[in-house]
Amino acid sequence: MHSNQKNSIDIPIDFGILLKNFSKEKQYTIPIFIPHVGCKNECVFCNQKKISGQTKIPDKNDIKDTIEKYIEKFKYDRKIQVAFFGGSFTGLNISKQIDYLKSAYGYVKNKKVESIRLSTRPDYISVRTLKLLKKYGVKSIEIGVQSMSNDVLTVSKRGHQRTDVIRAARLIKLFGFDLGFQIMVGLPKSTEKTEIDTIKTLLLLKPKELRVYPVYVIEQSELFDMYKEGEYEPLSLDDAIDRGFYIVNECKNSDVKIIKLGLQSTDEITQNNEKIVGPVCDNYAEYVIAKLLLEEIDLKIKEVLSKNENVNKVNFIVSKDIPISLVVGPKKVNVDYIKKKYNVEFKVKNTENR
Repeated sequence: MHSNQKNSIDIPIDFGILLKNFSKEKQYTIPIFIPHVGCKNECVFCNQKKISGQTKIPDKNDIKDTIEKYIEKFKYDRKIQVAFFGGSFTGLNISKQIDYLKSAYGYVKNKKVESIRLSTRPDYISVRTLKLLKKYGVKSIEIGVQSMSNDVLTVSKRGHQRTDVIRAARLIKLFGFDLGFQIMVGLPKSTEKTEIDTIKTLLLLKPKELRVYPVYVIEQSELFDMYKEGEYEPLSLDDAIDRGFYIVNECKNSDVKIIKLGLQSTDEITQNNEKIVGPVCDNYAEYVIAKLLLEEIDLKIKEVLSKNENVNKVNFIVSKDIPISLVVGPKKVNVDYIKKKYNVEFKVKNTENR
C-alpha cells in the first residue's frame, strides 16, 4: 500500500521567454486572396498555373466589398490591416497593382483601416516598386524565400538565388517597411543543415515576422511527378515537426514574430487540391511548440528529481495565459514522453487553479 502512495511536487515554470516569438498583435486582418497571376515562375511544388482557371481574380469592386463585409463583422476597437495574400503582388502589371492599392488605401485615408500588407517574390522588388507601395499606405511586405540554399532553390525551380533575398530584404528595410519572410521545410535537396543555415542567415536580416510551411506534395505539380517517379520523398510528420522545432529554436534569441506555422485545411492550397501527400497536419504548430516547451520541462524534471527522492508525480504550475494543451502536447505527447523517461506522472495547472 505504501508503494502506491503518490509523492507529488509542484514546480512553477515560466515559458514566457520560449513563447515570446509567438505573441500576436491584437489586430484584425482582412484577407484578400490574389491568385498567382502575378507570378511568372512555376516552382516544382506549385500547381497554381494549372488550376488558375478555377480561381476568380478579384477586381477593385470585389476588394471594396470584401473590406466592407469584414469591417461590419469586427466587434472590438482594434487596428485593422488589409492583407493581399496568395500571389506575387508586385508581379502584377502596374495598373492592376494601383487599382488594388487604391481600393484599399481609401480605407487607410478615412482611418477605417490602419495599414496594408502584401506578399511577393524577392526578385520582384525594386526601388520603383517600393516607392509605389509606400505611396499607397503599405506597411508590411512578406517575401517568399523558401530556402537560402542555392542548390535547393535551383532544384525547386524558384527562379531566384539567395543574393536576391538579401538585396530585397535590405531594400525593404531601407524604405521603412516591416519585413516578413516565408520559408519551407522539406524542399527537394533540403536537409536539417540547409534549413538551420537558412533561418540563421535570415535572422541576420532582422525580419519582423516569419511564416514556416512544411512542403505538401499536391497533384498537378512537378513535385508530385517527382514523387511518383521516386525522385522525391516528402518528410514524415515527425521529421517535419523536428525541422520546425529547429527553426523556432533558432528564433528564441531574436525579436522575430512567428505568425504562422503550418497550413490548415482551410488554406487555399488544401481547399483546391483533392490529393495531398506529405506531413499534412492541421495542428502542426501545436506539435512544434509542444516540442519547444518539452526541452524546458525535461530540464526542470531532471533537476527536481536529482534533489528529491521518491517523487512519482509532478505538477507544473504555469501562467494562466499559457494553454495547458500546449504544455501537455497534442495527444499528450509530452506527458507520454516524461512518463516513459522518468516514470512519473506529469500534470499541468494554471496559476488560478492551484
